[in-house]
Order: sequence, then C-alpha cells, then structure tokens
Amino acid sequence: MLLISWNVNGLRSVLKKGYGPLLESYRPDVLCLQETKISRRTELPDLGPFPSRYLHCADRPGYSGTATLSKFLPRAYDCATAPDGLLKPQEGRMQLLDFGSLYLVNVYVPNARAELDRLPLRRNRWDPEFLALLRKLKEKKSVVACGDFNVAHRPIDLAKPDKNRGHAGFTDEERAGFDAYLEAGFVDVFRALHPKQVGAYSWWSYRAGARKRNVGWRIDYFLASSELMDRVQRCEILAEVGGSDHCPVLLDLQI
Repeated sequence: MLLISWNVNGLRSVLKKGYGPLLESYRPDVLCLQETKISRRTELPDLGPFPSRYLHCADRPGYSGTATLSKFLPRAYDCATAPDGLLKPQEGRMQLLDFGSLYLVNVYVPNARAELDRLPLRRNRWDPEFLALLRKLKEKKSVVACGDFNVAHRPIDLAKPDKNRGHAGFTDEERAGFDAYLEAGFVDVFRALHPKQVGAYSWWSYRAGARKRNVGWRIDYFLASSELMDRVQRCEILAEVGGSDHCPVLLDLQI
C-alpha cells in the first residue's frame, strides 16, 4: 500500500499545479489531503483513479477540510469521532478509515496561531483526546495516522529552532503533545528511518524565498503503531512536488 499525505492549501488550486504530476509519478493507492478548502457543494474535476472518495468539509467556506481518496474500499468510514467534534462550527479536520488490517487516520491538527490563542485548545483538549482515540484504536488493530500535525517535534525538524522557540508550531506544549504519541507506542516513521537527516522539511513560508533557500519546518508526519515498522518499505518527503506551501509525504507499507 503506497500512501501519500499532503496539505494542499486549497484543493482547487493544487489541481491546476502539482496534483496531476504527483499521481503520474507516484501512483498512490491512498491519498490523504488536508486543508482542502472546499465546500460540500463544490463541483470538482477528475481526482484520479480513486473509486473510494471521502470529503470532510468545514462549515465555513474556503477553510480547513480533509479528503481521503483510495483505490481500496474501506470496511468503514467515520468523520464524526472526537476530537473533531470539539470544534464548533465544524472544521472537517479528521477522517477515520478501517481497511481491515489497519486503521488509517487522516488529520489536520489545529494551528496554535501566531497569538497562541488556540494553544489551550491544543494542550488541554485536542492533543489529549486525539491521543486517547489513537490508543483506543490501537487496542483493536494497527494504526497509521498521517497529516499536518502543525508542530515541529525536535530542533532538527526546523531550520531556525532558536529563533522560533515558543512560537506557534514549536512551543514546549505542542512538542510535549507530540512526545505523548511516541510514549504511547507510535513511531514517527520518517525520523525513525532517517534519524540524523537535516534539512528535511515539509512546509515553507511563502515569504522571502523560504522554499528556495530551504528555510522550512517538518510538520507533516506519518505515525504508525510500532508493530508496523517491520512492514515499512520507505518513508520519504517529496520536496520536489510543488503547488502548495507544503509538500507531500510518502509511506510505502507492506500489508
């Protein structure tokens, strides 16, 4: 199973840019998208060879949203599981698919924002409840969770850690929330396979030519139950794929 996760920062926009080349080059079996920014009434062009398509849209037009496209038909699909229900109005931030041998969770974690006004939500509600959900799923079968987690876990995961310490995406609270996933038996697959790789980022600001200079952050992840690691073939950051301020992340998993 070849899975790709990508914060597209607007699905309609990326369909005109890097979406087609991504499908042609990598031919994913499952494509998990975040920040789709589409409404329930949006008419979309061809999304590729994915007979199973699930869109979870925000109530607010042009905001947030997730989508999961699959060549396989899942046994079950859920987009109403906590912590998604914490956010009113609905922001369409999580999808859960049961593929029989594993659960797949597609998530777009709320940003703490520049003023850190959503940090209490992250620290006190979202991160603990999302972890509780993953633990509950893990009791039944293996779990893969992917998406934009809106946190750089370690100093190696961003270009300027000293300058950004305490800022949104690199606060102690957000990093502790990510620590909790690892302590619960989930693995940051890319970092496990590439423990010392520097300059591996998945998001760059549009300002000051950050992407060209590779002044970025790694905030997009695949987390996997530890027992799945012997089935991982590769996990890569596809930094060459354009069309968004994020790039896709790939996981090749034998199931």
